[in-house]
Amino acid sequence: MKVAGIDCGTNSIRLLIADIEPGQPLRDLERTMQVVRLGQGVDRTGSFAEDALERTFAAAEEYAELCRVHGVDVIKFVATSATRDAHNRDVFITGIEQRLGVTPQVISGEREAQLSFAGAASVIDATEPVVVVDLGGGSTEMIVGTATDGVTGSYSMDVGCVRMQERHLATDPPTPDELASARRDVEVALDEALADVDISHATNIVGLAGTVTTVTARALRLPVYDAGVIDGTRLTLEQVYEACDWLMTASRDERVAEGYMHPGRVDVIAAGSLVWSEVVKRCAQEMPGLATVTTSEHDILDGIALWAANRIP
Repeated sequence: MKVAGIDCGTNSIRLLIADIEPGQPLRDLERTMQVVRLGQGVDRTGSFAEDALERTFAAAEEYAELCRVHGVDVIKFVATSATRDAHNRDVFITGIEQRLGVTPQVISGEREAQLSFAGAASVIDATEPVVVVDLGGGSTEMIVGTATDGVTGSYSMDVGCVRMQERHLATDPPTPDELASARRDVEVALDEALADVDISHATNIVGLAGTVTTVTARALRLPVYDAGVIDGTRLTLEQVYEACDWLMTASRDERVAEGYMHPGRVDVIAAGSLVWSEVVKRCAQEMPGLATVTTSEHDILDGIALWAANRIP
């Protein structure tokens, strides 16, 4: 059986086409991403911009062709934070239906957390409680659970790399006052999240999505982006903070010069790094003995594909 999972977030739209056999893990046939910035301006206007929709629809047409080439049996299309917030989401939903023949599932933050955890847990050791953090463009999900029990607690924070960039960081590089303003937003969100979700019993943090993998590439000083090297990497807390601090304070030209940097992340990585740094700092306070943080390339996209294959409800 061939399935396709499509994750349409605030910053990027990603596709996973996988072959899945009974009792076997997903076998990737195609895994690709385009940065379309669907959520451009949504935090300010509450609506999708026309050019953002056009970029997203163009990517959807390319993904439809890849699904045809691979003979995909089932497509599951998931939309997250930006689509939850946009008043004109019907235009987006109709456009996707016309191009892919499926209706986008506009999922809640709680469902987003479940799918992210399922994707990460499919490839990591989660026999002990683990905190999975999915840092997106519009929202960040904090999830705690185990492979046996699944998700035991989750919270979706309205902070992400695009939202924080558009709301706070107008200067290149960001000024100390801009960073402090963004940090206050993240701290308030973390207060709310950790009042709702107890992570004190967890033994590890697993970070997901493009901000986290880019921070990891910086920490490893990779000359080019290499998912195989990044996936499963354990960084010390100090390595995380150092990489985040550099990405927060570097100029745009300095970020562009980094070989691992995706062009679509250049303008939002400072905000994303701030969010990730604050999340790790707070988790370290809540989780005694935490010394390292794990990065995973397997995330909500894998969870969507597993959902398409009826591996998860």
